[in-house]
Amino acid sequence: SVQWPVDGVPDNPRAWLVTVAGRRLVDQARSDISRRHREETVAAMAPVDDLVAPAPDDDPRSAERDDTLTLLMLCCHPSLSPPTQAALTLRAVGGLTTAEIARAYFVPEATMAQRISRAKQTIKRAGSRFELPGEPELSDRLRVVLHVLYLIFNEGYTVSSGTVLARADLTHEAIRLTRAVHALRPDDGEVAGLLALMVLTEARRPARTGPEGELVPLTEQDRARWDAEGIRAGLELVAATLPHGPVGPYQVQAAIAAVHAEAPRSADTDWPQILSLYDLLSVLAPNPMVTLNRVVAVAMVHGPRAGLELLASLDTDPQLAGHHRIDAVRAHLLDMAGDRGAARAAYLMAARKTTSVPEQRYLFARAARLTST
Repeated sequence: SVQWPVDGVPDNPRAWLVTVAGRRLVDQARSDISRRHREETVAAMAPVDDLVAPAPDDDPRSAERDDTLTLLMLCCHPSLSPPTQAALTLRAVGGLTTAEIARAYFVPEATMAQRISRAKQTIKRAGSRFELPGEPELSDRLRVVLHVLYLIFNEGYTVSSGTVLARADLTHEAIRLTRAVHALRPDDGEVAGLLALMVLTEARRPARTGPEGELVPLTEQDRARWDAEGIRAGLELVAATLPHGPVGPYQVQAAIAAVHAEAPRSADTDWPQILSLYDLLSVLAPNPMVTLNRVVAVAMVHGPRAGLELLASLDTDPQLAGHHRIDAVRAHLLDMAGDRGAARAAYLMAARKTTSVPEQRYLFARAARLTST
């Protein structure tokens, strides 16, 4: 059970609970990692179906009859490699173009087209039936399914190319499918964590664009425009999920989103807590994008120069070579450090590399602002 602080009930019990849960998550994960090779942690999660209510037309009791979910599971056929499973699902279920999927995996478009074509032929030769698999095959496919839904949501939240910043159809579909998976596996902490992450992130979408459709970064968003109901539902889901194990990457990311959501102003953000969670995420799911996000947290806690020093380690990473986000983060940190000339050059470099028109306009505007000052 959770005990209140010795000085009485906190002013904001929900915020306090999320903070405590996040810290418990870090402590528990460290313990889990140290004993991972000698025992398995048995988790007992309380059902949380009532915390994130399904859409009126999405009865979780009909999840097994959802043709889209069945197609999603079919695309994650065991005869395919995990990257191929994800690529095929993004194409067949998510509706992403081959070019969009290639950018998500940092591979040439022609390579991704061949991968998807071979995947279709493999499933056809396997003679698979259009039905949900039973256990234990369902559990085996679940991890890939979650990764695919995560990629679909990310592509919808920040479109990798084109004239629009976001595609609500993709984010809504990703949430709908994740909710359906959660109805099938209500005791899985990572399913609940992914759902909470999506709900909290989507709740910020109304404030991500200005009157002309321009990009508004998180630190400058009018938080009164966030979807209060979505924030509430996401925070309650996080608070119900975090105290239980085992710990997974989606639960950690949901905890990070919860810390941002609890801050009434950008200046109130608990960056040390976020950095601690990114440290944990770097152990559970190390990859260049996690490191890039951790760079920002390091800069907010220890100063921009510390962030720039860490960022330099990514310059030679082949997966991020030529990616505009490295230059965009470098520009932001140089701007924080007061090096306006170098920041302007980095913003311009990032603007030239991105294929997203809204992001390009934002980056050019940042460079122009530094020029004018």
